[in-house]
Amino acid sequence: MCSSVTNVFEIGKYTTQLQTVDSCSSYKQYAPPPKSLLIATPIEGGEFPVLLFLHGYVLLNSFYSQLIQHVASHGFIVIAPQLYTVAGPDISDEIYSVAAITNWLSEGLCKILPPNIEPNLHKLALGGHSRGGKTSFAIALRKLNITTDLKFSAIIGVDPVDGMDIGKQTSPPILTYVPHSFNFDMATLVIGSGLGDVKRNPLFPPCAPKGVNHENFFSECNKPSWYFVAKDYGHVDMLDDETKGVRGKVSYCLCKNGESRKPMRMFVGGVMVAFLKAYLNGDNGDLLAIRDKKVSVPVEIKFDHYV
Repeated sequence: MCSSVTNVFEIGKYTTQLQTVDSCSSYKQYAPPPKSLLIATPIEGGEFPVLLFLHGYVLLNSFYSQLIQHVASHGFIVIAPQLYTVAGPDISDEIYSVAAITNWLSEGLCKILPPNIEPNLHKLALGGHSRGGKTSFAIALRKLNITTDLKFSAIIGVDPVDGMDIGKQTSPPILTYVPHSFNFDMATLVIGSGLGDVKRNPLFPPCAPKGVNHENFFSECNKPSWYFVAKDYGHVDMLDDETKGVRGKVSYCLCKNGESRKPMRMFVGGVMVAFLKAYLNGDNGDLLAIRDKKVSVPVEIKFDHYV
């Protein structure tokens, strides 16, 4: 691998733009995507790797605008679908939807992007937050016998959650509680929140309970895998500074939060960039610098591990 170091926790060298693509619109030139998409891309022309990023439970893809623009500013195309507005305990529909979106990318993506932006679908990663993180691992594990036309090269789980409590996993279950049991051949990154397993109030369970959270996901990962936990930040602290509407207000009151969202969002975005550069671009300099504590990190890291 190459080895160069940049400040991945700050906004990158590319200016970014957000583009919304509606699944219900009628396009003469091409078929619309299976789900509505929010896409962050650099404005400057070029060919860029692609990250498909899945939102958390009952959240909106627009709540991740600042996070996905952070990643895009370092030279990536980030696609954030809106998978549902209401959902029960079964993620099967999300699994099918993500597979359909992935299969649509080859024919549809280049037709909706600005003409100077070219996606490199040979460098493709899949990630998600909370329930979206679980769905990402489900796709990698080929749950429901799902296969896709394109191959993912890396998986990211941002505070992934497999249920409301141990023994109460959402269906289909992902965790087996057998160490290193995930049988997929790609690099993994798990980012956890130190406050995710803490109740905000006695009426609701913690948003990322022990027994079904980031600890368990990383335990079942195989080499190469990377694990970082931010000490004083909560389950939704990587969202935009302002999340409006009823869902946006709920995001402030159900989960235990840190003092502000910006440091956690910078941390999550930076670690994601370093990981993607290593496993999509072959440049591990930033990831090793974070591991070796040679760069300033915007949060206190509670735990890190690498295998």
